[in-house]
Amino acid sequence: MEQTKPKTYHEILQERIKEFTHLAYKVSRKFPKEELYGITSQFRRASISVALNYTEGYARIKNKVHKNFIEISFGSLKEVIFLINFCHEENFMDEDEFKKLNQLTEEIAKMLWGMLRRMS
Repeated sequence: MEQTKPKTYHEILQERIKEFTHLAYKVSRKFPKEELYGITSQFRRASISVALNYTEGYARIKNKVHKNFIEISFGSLKEVIFLINFCHEENFMDEDEFKKLNQLTEEIAKMLWGMLRRMS
């Protein structure tokens, strides 16, 4: 029987970010049409920014540059956390979507913050 090696911190974080980004896009498809160029666009851009900046930062060799991209990813995550709460208050998403998005962002935030603390 072939034994699978445990996932790395990076692989786990990447999976969570990917799951979060897909869910953010799925949820935002139901936002009001008049918000397409407002909240919907911003929500999607902030969500994908978390993934893209984390990925680009991971690919950087210099520690200061890597840290900068992780900080940008963390900042985008904080932005999207505000948007999740705002959209929930505006009834743009249901309670289950809200809870799942919150759970994922909390987990991602802890992981990114842990990385930043180790880099300091």
